[in-house]
Amino acid sequence: MEALNQKSIERVVSQRALQMGNSFSCQICVVGFLSGVCLTSLLLAALTSFGTFHFGPILFSSLSMDNNSTSHNNINMVTGFNCNVKLKETKRLLDLKSTRERDSDERVSSLYSVWSAVLNESRNGDNWDLWSSLPNAPHLENCKLKTQLYRNFDTRIGNETFPLWTSWKGFLQTLPVVPNEHIQNPKQDEAVSEGAYPPWIVGSDEDNYPLTRKVQRDIWIHQHPLNCNDLNVKFLVADWERLPGFGIGAQIASMSGLLGIAVNEGRVLVANHYNRADHDGCKGSSRSSWSCYFFLETSLECRQRAFELMKSEDALSKGVVTTKENYTTKRIWNGPTPRKWGRPWIYLQPTTYINGSLLISHRKMDRRWWRAQAVRYFMRFPTEYTCNLMNEARHAAFGKLAAKMALQSLDADWSKESSDRPRSEIDEYVWSNHKPWVPRPLLSMHVRMGDKAGEMKVVEFEEYMQLADQIRSRFPNLNSIWLSTEMQQVIVKTREYSHWNFYYTKVGRQARANMSMADYEGRLGRETSTNYPLVNFLMAADSDFFVGALGSTWSFLIDGMRNTGGKVTSGYLSVNKDRFW
Repeated sequence: MEALNQKSIERVVSQRALQMGNSFSCQICVVGFLSGVCLTSLLLAALTSFGTFHFGPILFSSLSMDNNSTSHNNINMVTGFNCNVKLKETKRLLDLKSTRERDSDERVSSLYSVWSAVLNESRNGDNWDLWSSLPNAPHLENCKLKTQLYRNFDTRIGNETFPLWTSWKGFLQTLPVVPNEHIQNPKQDEAVSEGAYPPWIVGSDEDNYPLTRKVQRDIWIHQHPLNCNDLNVKFLVADWERLPGFGIGAQIASMSGLLGIAVNEGRVLVANHYNRADHDGCKGSSRSSWSCYFFLETSLECRQRAFELMKSEDALSKGVVTTKENYTTKRIWNGPTPRKWGRPWIYLQPTTYINGSLLISHRKMDRRWWRAQAVRYFMRFPTEYTCNLMNEARHAAFGKLAAKMALQSLDADWSKESSDRPRSEIDEYVWSNHKPWVPRPLLSMHVRMGDKAGEMKVVEFEEYMQLADQIRSRFPNLNSIWLSTEMQQVIVKTREYSHWNFYYTKVGRQARANMSMADYEGRLGRETSTNYPLVNFLMAADSDFFVGALGSTWSFLIDGMRNTGGKVTSGYLSVNKDRFW
């Protein structure tokens, strides 16, 4: 009977193991269960016999009471349980799991490679239709279609005051609608457009700097007069700063000052030559122009009119058109903030965290508020070129994670699915308005060192990570960091923080701290030294949290972009403060 029971146990264990073998989640349990059965049987045998027995090469000894016959029977019973069979079964299950994991990794790599090839094709031509036969790539967006939507949002139709700014979001405005007694097409309702705000502002009013929606609308109207040829329309024409020591942050800060002057003087700002766009990636008229990366600050009609006036000595002498040379450096950088909206900066919420406490106020709150409004306006809509850069950056960093998610959501082999899948209306008009996927929550960190020591207090990477850990202690589901830095030593130090997932652009970095930023950018080349910082900037603006150094103009502007992009209540953790506060 005892032998029969033993065989029954063996049969049940074996059958159960085979049933569980197909479930990855149970395989570890199987290993532990089978090992436990074997060890338990051996211990029972030892306790029963008080004898000596062999288990592999290990000899266990205990008290001998001349029970050799009993010991032999018990050993046979243990051997009869056949632990070797169970160990082989366990090994088979582990091998099966390994094979399936390997197959899964191959499928992920295959999908990632296909996405990469199609992404490259899409950038080089209008081949986005190729995506219809593939699983959805949640981290990518149709740049050509998105840019066309932005163009609609930035173009006035006829003599209307505003473009098609309605309460219908994004691509819903392109949905064919036949008005009836129950619904009025918002695209035909002037009253709705009059009361609408710019679609590039997201989040509630509390999640943005005070009056952000109104200010952005008013700046757009100011920069887009109904008739650029009106004799009352005046202009300010200026090139972007091009001195070697000026980084992108300094260029944007300087142009923000010029926009403030233009608003104060009732002029339309026309930004002309942008040296950082003077490379082969910027094609046609966008070369050497801000329009390579973002939509222009004013209409083409106003630009043409301003350039015509620049040729007129009379217009220049009468001040119909002015240039940067008409204003002092001090006025451009430290001039009065526009007061047409009152003093909204006195209502800034204290969400900046420095040296263990919230920053309540400082001497340059007006400048901080205005630069935030200016940088948001200048970067309100990325171009197709910038959209493609962001697609490539997200694909390089998150593409394999996205492929794994996509495959897990499919019941069948994606390669065998029909290439003629119809796209649903909700996908085309509603879900298409969602931002591309990134692993969230995501913390962006800008670590500035190098030659910045002459302008601000430079701290080591460890201090930045202390702030990151502080955020994580409050939000334990946070484990991903998008890291931007010019120093290779920072990248190396990330290996010491294995509990974080770090993502960053793959570019050459400085090996020594005393290299100037101008020399570093010269080594990278104009195209790379412009593209990758802008990618980092936009990733930081969209991240859930940010750790930086407000003493850096770049971090200062990221802060402004976030505070006009619905991120005020996410807070800003800085390792230092601006040197002028």
